[in-house]
Amino acid sequence: MRPITTLALSTALALTTGVGAHAQELVRIAEPNWASGRAMAGLIKVIVEDKLGGQTEIVPGTNAVIFAGMDRGKGEIDVHPDIWLPNQSNFTDEYVDTNGTVALSEGSYEGFSAFCAPRVFAETHNIKTVFDLATPEAAALMDRDGDGLGDIWVGAPGWASTKINSVKVRDYGITNFFSPIEAEEEVATASISDALNKGEGYAFYCYAPHYNWFVFDMVRLEEPAYDPANYDMKQPAEDANWFENSRVETADEPKTIHVGYSRSLETRTPDVAAFLANIDMDTDTVNTFTHEIVVKKRSSEEVAREWVAANADIVDGWLGLN
Repeated sequence: MRPITTLALSTALALTTGVGAHAQELVRIAEPNWASGRAMAGLIKVIVEDKLGGQTEIVPGTNAVIFAGMDRGKGEIDVHPDIWLPNQSNFTDEYVDTNGTVALSEGSYEGFSAFCAPRVFAETHNIKTVFDLATPEAAALMDRDGDGLGDIWVGAPGWASTKINSVKVRDYGITNFFSPIEAEEEVATASISDALNKGEGYAFYCYAPHYNWFVFDMVRLEEPAYDPANYDMKQPAEDANWFENSRVETADEPKTIHVGYSRSLETRTPDVAAFLANIDMDTDTVNTFTHEIVVKKRSSEEVAREWVAANADIVDGWLGLN
């Protein structure tokens, strides 16, 4: 009997798995410190491993670190699973548009960002808009630490949205009466829960998709409609004096959220790159993922595998199989 050659064996494996040998190189997927980022990282990991026969590693990181890793193209970080635009447009302007080292998925899902408060508290005290916070009376009602100022969570350290919200609360006049709080999302979620349980006031950054909409009875505070003429936001990478030189007096425009990946994957793991170019999630599904992962304490991989098994046609479409 003739021995099986290396080429024949490689061909047989490719026919069996539906992918070529390129997919075996390790792909490092970033895991940002927010819920939808964790959800999308888990989904990408499962599809690369289970459907493409690849190897992956999850790497925690901030936006600046993730984009710099993708830009270098050496496999330190290959994938950003959840790029919010225009929040992170300073990074995409540099790495996607100028350097051409990072690509975005063609598909995207929608999101929004705003400020919220506990619904019962807001209705009881007639707090409907962000400007209703900018009063001594509202501050006194929302002073949870007894320092004479109300408390408003503006986001976690390292988020582009945290910088935006810091400028917003200044330009809405809220910081005349409130202390902006930067803290990790888990800390803020605990504060929201505590305020609701005690019937106390608390103002906080909120966004979708997010598990909080399943968990808390909260209301989005009204803001002036997005107006680019009154929305001039600089990020630290663009301007060292970003805070002083920014002006944000309206709500954010709706978000489009993409997957980003290092263009080096197009030669290192072309099957993975093609998949990432095609992935196209929807807001409701990501919202459900975050609820399952954070509230029900399920692993992102378990949730992803369950969804992939129930949505084979969608996944096959991303993989170019139908």
